[in-house]
This record gives sequence, structure tokens and C-alpha cells, in this order.
Amino acid sequence: MVSVAMTSSVFAVNVNADELGWPEKEELKFGFIKLTDMAPLAVAYEKGYFEEEGLYVTLEAQANWKVLLDRVIDGQLDGAHMLAGQPLGATIGYGTKADIITAFSMDLNGNAITVSNDIWKQMKKHVPHVDGKPVHPIKADSLKPVVDDFKSKGKPFKMGMVFPVSTHNYELRYWLAAGGIHPGYYSPDTGDTSGQISADALLSVTPPPQMPATMEAGTIYGYCVGEPWNQQAVFKGIGVPVVTDYEIWKDNPEKVFGVSKSWAEKNPNTHIRVVKAMIRAAMWLDANDNANRPEAVKILAKSQYVGADYEVIANSMTGTFEYEKGDKRDVPDFNVFFRHYATYPFYSDAIWYLTQMRRWGQISQPKPDSWYKDIAKQVYRPDIYAAAAQSLIAEGKAKAADFPEFTTETGFKSPQKHFIDNIVYDGSQPNAYLEKFAIGLKSDSKL
Repeated sequence: MVSVAMTSSVFAVNVNADELGWPEKEELKFGFIKLTDMAPLAVAYEKGYFEEEGLYVTLEAQANWKVLLDRVIDGQLDGAHMLAGQPLGATIGYGTKADIITAFSMDLNGNAITVSNDIWKQMKKHVPHVDGKPVHPIKADSLKPVVDDFKSKGKPFKMGMVFPVSTHNYELRYWLAAGGIHPGYYSPDTGDTSGQISADALLSVTPPPQMPATMEAGTIYGYCVGEPWNQQAVFKGIGVPVVTDYEIWKDNPEKVFGVSKSWAEKNPNTHIRVVKAMIRAAMWLDANDNANRPEAVKILAKSQYVGADYEVIANSMTGTFEYEKGDKRDVPDFNVFFRHYATYPFYSDAIWYLTQMRRWGQISQPKPDSWYKDIAKQVYRPDIYAAAAQSLIAEGKAKAADFPEFTTETGFKSPQKHFIDNIVYDGSQPNAYLEKFAIGLKSDSKL
């Protein structure tokens, strides 16, 4: 049996591995998008971790993030690889209204911003160089003269991101705004969900695998996407990744594993066992300084998973990242699956996404700090995660030192300062955080 005691700030979980009940539902179908950060699902399947929990899982690629979310809501999928913003957006009713929860964060980092060769040529003259190589991180300050030139000629500067509540949307907006480029507001109260009000750069949705081809066709001039679709642009010779999300916000949370709240309530043992299998997959992915990554790349290269060439996936998954063709640099934490408590669902991670929804108008009305915390606690379920982790510890498959101290963990990280604009984020003070930005809605402002 699993017993969970919760207060407003801490929770304690007692679980005896021998007493964790059998899954209520054994045959499961999980959805994913063809990105390298779906790896914990593929690994849990291929290494037999799901089966060891009595689960018989089918993994199914989905056409886009909206279809994926809709199929979790209507029960066609039992759960899915999701954008971290999707369970939050659904819960607050931005787009589709539904109660979605997450008890597992799938990874840290993993995205980048790529521009076309022509835009890079124009940017490059504004980027500092040392020994003939660009100095990283490259800030959007170097893109601003290019965007200003487009504006002076009456030409729209178009960029792609994968979904309105995606990490990619908020990272691209964060990077642009830090360089003085306004990425535009949403105004759901007036029916304007384009996100292009007052915009210097016009952002629109493009599915991840279509990003390189859309840019090559000239429909967009750049994009923010997960791997392998930035490295694909390098391999095809059509674009240059200019900055990774690791450089925008070091060790940022990326995807989550989402299920409907009703599914979780009907299948508590199943849910804990799913999380157990995925924790084991994440541990395997990061074990021994990423020693298993070449094998992971072989798995991901299969057509039923990501289906990109081994070399393209390996370029980022094995601890390097290629910017300009031939400019390959070490980025050991470009993809993190378990280190730094990557799998733990921190409330402060949820609140950061909510602050960005507010900053750009997706949350149209001011909200008190307490509201941000309440939504985070509705959606992010560290109690379920802790039950899974405790079960693995009891079975000898994980060590207590691999996880936060569950009896004292508050779910709030210490203030984080590794942002490209050096603004410090404290998840316990969302409105004070919003006040720090030169571009974006303030805590009490409305469109």
C-alpha cells in the first residue's frame, strides 16, 4: 500500500515495495512526438522496464501536440510525452480545458534556436568573435538590427515555434525580448490568440519535423525546436543554430509525462508503476557519464521513434552540439534525463511557465502569487513521484541519494540566476519576477 501525507509545503510518502498493488490497467498506449527527448519512453519499453512493472505498453507517434493532447483527454491515449506547458495550459483553460496532471519531468534542456543561412550572414557581423569564432552565448542583440531592417522595409520577420504553450515559444520569446525584440502579445479576452500584438517578430506554429523544410522554403526565417531538428539544419546546410536553451536558461525543464486527472484517480498503482519504469529509463540514459547514449541513439534512430539518421541524433545526444558547420562544441548537459533531479516535478518549474503565460498575455488578468502556487500544486504531483522513487529504493533499484529528501522537499528550487539576461527567478515570488522584465505584461497590467 502507498500512504501519502501532504501539507501546504511538504509531503511524506511511505511505500513498501512488496505492498504496491498490481496495476489496475495492464495494457497501455502512450503517445509521443518524434523528438529525442521522448527517450525515457523508448528506453523504458526497449529495456523491459515497463514489463517488469506488469505493464504492456504500445508507443505511438502523434501528428502534432494538439492531437496528442486531445487523445489523452478523450482516453484514446493513457498518457503522453507532453510539453511542460500543456498540462498547465489545459488546467487553466488556455485552448482546451481539461484536468491534466504530471508526476514525472522527462528531461532538462534539449532545444535550440536556428536561423537561415541568409539571416545568420546578416547577424554574424554583429556577433563578437574570438580567434575567428563567434563568442557564445549569442544574444538576440545581434538579430535586432536585422529585424529593424525588415521593419523599415515593411517586411514581416517570421519565426516558428512548435505550440502556443510550448517551452520553445517561451524560450524564443525570452531570448528575443532579452535582445530588445518584442515577440508580441496574446489577448484571449478579445479573441486574438495569434500572439502577434505589438510584435517586432511574428511567431507562428510549425510541427517540429517540418521546421527545417519550412525554413528552407523561406516561409520562416528561423525557429525554436527540440532535437534533432536543429542539427538537421546543419547537416542539410540550410541554417545555423545560434543558441541552445541551456544558454538561455541553464538546466531548464522541458517535457513532462502527462495523464488525465481522472485516469490517474482510476489507476493509481498503474501510474506509480509507469513512473517507476520511466525513472529507471532516465537513470540508464545518464548512467556512467552518458555511457549508454550511443545505444540510446541507435534506439531513437529507429523509424518508430524519431527516425532521423544516427549521426544527426548523436550530434547532440552524446554531449556535443554543432553550431555553424564544423563549429562543434562540448555541451555535456545539452540533454539531461536524470542528473540534477531532472525527473522530479518541481512546483517552481510549473510556476515559471505560468509567469511566461502571464507575461505574454495568455493569462489575460492579473493573478495573486497564491494562484500561481495553487495551480502548480494541482498539476504537478511530487507525491506520486515520491511513491515511485521510494518503491525503487525499497527494491534496491535506486538509491535514496539519487532523489531529493522527500520529507523536507518543498518543491521550490533556490532562486535561479543562470538566464541569458541575468534576471534571477524565484518561484515563490511570481509577480515580483514579472516586474523585472523591460518587455512583457507586468503583474497588474492588462491589454
